[in-house]
Amino acid sequence: MIKSLKLKNVGPAKNIDITFGERLNIITGDNGLGKSFLLDIIWYALSRRWPAEVNKKLNSGYMAQPLSGERGTISFDLITDNNKKIEDYSCSFDRKKWSWIGKAGRPYNPGLVIYAHADGSFSVWDPAKNYWEKRDNVDIQERQPAYVFSPPEIWNGLEDDKGTRLCNGLIADWAGWQKEKGKEYQTLCNTLSHISPPGETPISPGELTRISIDDARDIPTIKMPYGEDIPVLFASSGIRRILALSYALVWSLSEHAKASKLLAQDTTSRITFLIDEVEAHLHPKWQRQIISSLIDIMSNEPYQISKTSKVARRSPVDVQIIAATHSPLIMASIEPLFEPEKDAWFDLDINEEHAVEMFKRDFELKGDAENWLTSKAFDLKSTRSMESEKLIEEAATLLDVPNPDVKKIKEKYDTLCQKLSPKDDFLFRWRFICEKKGYLK
Repeated sequence: MIKSLKLKNVGPAKNIDITFGERLNIITGDNGLGKSFLLDIIWYALSRRWPAEVNKKLNSGYMAQPLSGERGTISFDLITDNNKKIEDYSCSFDRKKWSWIGKAGRPYNPGLVIYAHADGSFSVWDPAKNYWEKRDNVDIQERQPAYVFSPPEIWNGLEDDKGTRLCNGLIADWAGWQKEKGKEYQTLCNTLSHISPPGETPISPGELTRISIDDARDIPTIKMPYGEDIPVLFASSGIRRILALSYALVWSLSEHAKASKLLAQDTTSRITFLIDEVEAHLHPKWQRQIISSLIDIMSNEPYQISKTSKVARRSPVDVQIIAATHSPLIMASIEPLFEPEKDAWFDLDINEEHAVEMFKRDFELKGDAENWLTSKAFDLKSTRSMESEKLIEEAATLLDVPNPDVKKIKEKYDTLCQKLSPKDDFLFRWRFICEKKGYLK
């Protein structure tokens, strides 16, 4: 779990100093101001490797670089899996080595870290599989540094540089889990059902199928509300996003539990979940509940991983979510669950000096998505089209002078009636004022 992050001369913002909430953190801001970049930095702080450094197939997650001619530093505080507080760990950029240099040795153990990238890539850092050990005070680093999936690899499987199979992928694992009817399959079914919008037919697996006489794979299907079973490969972008997200969660926890059992060690007590553009490809009805569903899902029993001690018991897992979003529906949806004591909202914006700055905003209830659009999160003047917004500004300006041109007011009124809904609030108020002053009869 990450507690705080400080950046100096790294990325769009010259300086960033933020303290994260222990449960939910939301990051907003315009395109190009550094939301995805910030998530990459957080992943690096927790795993000490850049996603694209681990998997060259990625088109994102590259190593951060300091501003030209400046000395860049990345500093952070975190809480480790064994509840140890690590404060003010710092690394700086060595231009000659073209690398970030920090304290020598293995990274600290922050618990399980899962990163859902906006493009469909996934990165997983597992303390049971990626956290190397010391022998006679010497680092032993043969283990895989992290599991980083390109979009095709989350579906078809992941191999290391030597061809060793690291993950079977969604298609093969889902089919195998479904045939076995074991714990993973039940957890996947529960996750898919829970993440589906309330009142809608939940996502549920159909029968395994073949999609070609030349493809020997058993392909999972999902039941559609119109009565058909659709192969997951033919699903829409939004459904595929949900399927991949659910699979990545179930696979990460399953693999961690199995590895911990082989090592005869306790499973993690902490999970950090990074998700970029959480609303990507999702219909508004899915956007309205995705955050609350993820919080609920990861608080449910299958995600509260058992300990390996002789006394059987459940151990609560602390889950920290850090999500970037462009969606006013996401912001409106978290109003009922936002708790300032353990949640936080951060907004990247342009300050008065025309520089990028990270603001920690007070989370105020806006009531609906329309009000969030005109809040500091999105900075729109109105929720209308640009043409309608300009038309309304022109109509309002006509009434700002002492003796307005009545002919122009009538012409503007005709245009407003053509372009705006008859029930439009502005049109109603503007017409009332004009009629009251005798400009319209």
